[in-house]
Amino acid sequence: MFRAIKLEKDGDATKAAITEVDEADLPEGDVTVRVGYSTLNYKDGLAITGSGPVVRKWPMVPGVDFSGVVEQSDNPAFKVGDKVVLNGWGVGEGHWGGLAELARVKGDWLVPLHAPFTLRDAMIIGTAGYTAMLCVMALEDYGITPDKGDVLVTGAAGGVGSIAVAILSKLGYRVVAMTGRPEEAEFLKDLGAAEVIGRGGYSEQGRPLAKERWAAAVDVVGGHVLANVCASLKYRGAVAACGLAGGMALPATVAPFILRGVALLGVDSVMLPQADRIKAWKRMSTDLDPRLLDKLVDTVAFEDVIEAAGRLMNGTQRGRVVVPINTDLE
Repeated sequence: MFRAIKLEKDGDATKAAITEVDEADLPEGDVTVRVGYSTLNYKDGLAITGSGPVVRKWPMVPGVDFSGVVEQSDNPAFKVGDKVVLNGWGVGEGHWGGLAELARVKGDWLVPLHAPFTLRDAMIIGTAGYTAMLCVMALEDYGITPDKGDVLVTGAAGGVGSIAVAILSKLGYRVVAMTGRPEEAEFLKDLGAAEVIGRGGYSEQGRPLAKERWAAAVDVVGGHVLANVCASLKYRGAVAACGLAGGMALPATVAPFILRGVALLGVDSVMLPQADRIKAWKRMSTDLDPRLLDKLVDTVAFEDVIEAAGRLMNGTQRGRVVVPINTDLE
């Protein structure tokens, strides 16, 4: 038996509770992992609170990522004792996730833990940090270099945004952090933001074209914010879009795309091939200052995750939320 946060469908509502689960009930997979740490991401908040249609199969154990140690393996790529990380692949949505003491998954979904990161470090980074790195890589691949001008990061005080600020700053970009929480300005400047701004008119319907301001952007918000970011990109600028915290709609026009040649770069972290995942994790081992990790994290006990999910959805949670589960695995 092991402990897990289990989500059950209760009419139109979601019922979340910590419960004892029989190991025999674990889903199919060729690798069983003793979970060291998991996290609380935006998707987990949606799933636990029932605020969004994240869960596709009931009952469900949430937790879109985890780090831990292989306890049993029928996959030749992994052996007992290997330290591993999982991000995405529909875990916590259609396959039981990491907010549990044990997880069973396909070995093809796992990535070896990369030095110098510990199991805890890997979850401070987590899916949010891994996604932030993918956004930075997408901008680089498009040709955005530090000499092009300011790079905007929206939702900067959240998990993806805060790590994007830290990575871009370390790489030499001048980063402008946008947040609806002005009290987080010092936190963001500590991560490397040169300037912190509010949402201003970005969260409302804007003009088809605005004054050229940003060489590039990382956007986690979507909706009006993304539309206004596109409208204010410099000629041949680009935005890497990876989130929809502000809505799934994109109330934009084609004007910035056909008059300024800007690019909207979609970034997916869920189904990305393993080779690209490994590349992103290797990049983070050099491009994310490990001294900043403790500034990014809020630790929440396993017993308090359900309550913390509510805070996450209220927009009052800063940075990354790490959930220690079996800390003796380090």
